[in-house]
Amino acid sequence: MADDPRRVLVEVVARLGRETQLHLDERHRHFWITNVVTIVISLLLVVLAVFNVYYVKVLHGDLNGIVYNMGSMHTNLRQITGDMTEIAGHVQIIGNSIQYMDSINTHTAGISRHLPEIAASMAGMVVEVDAISQDMELMKQGMLNIEQRTGHMTGNVSIMRENVRQMSRPMGVMNPFLP
Repeated sequence: MADDPRRVLVEVVARLGRETQLHLDERHRHFWITNVVTIVISLLLVVLAVFNVYYVKVLHGDLNGIVYNMGSMHTNLRQITGDMTEIAGHVQIIGNSIQYMDSINTHTAGISRHLPEIAASMAGMVVEVDAISQDMELMKQGMLNIEQRTGHMTGNVSIMRENVRQMSRPMGVMNPFLP
């Protein structure tokens, strides 16, 4: 039997159909794998997006805290700058005063050389001051004695005044009669 041209055509078309079907099945399997991979990657991207949104929110809060702390730090640094300026002024005043330390040191050294002589002079003065103190004590006793006697004299003068007054009364009565 001779090959029927239609049969060859039918076999070619059948073979082409089988090949097409195999190709479609393989393609369908590849699309299914691609869809599964796409869904898995999409889910991973969603999870990653949720974490990214959370981290961005946390980062935003942290950055707000940093900005607030920097503002506070700026205010504190301005105050520190003012305080440091004041301290620098005080240090300058101290520095100006320190230049006199050499002369003070020289004078102190001179005083320390003279201190033994001063101590010896003071010892002599202590003896003299003790003598003066004793004389002053005697003088105090004398003044107390004078004060007592003056008190007695005042009392006696007061008595005399009273006596003179009593004597002058009768004479006062006679004044109008005498020329």
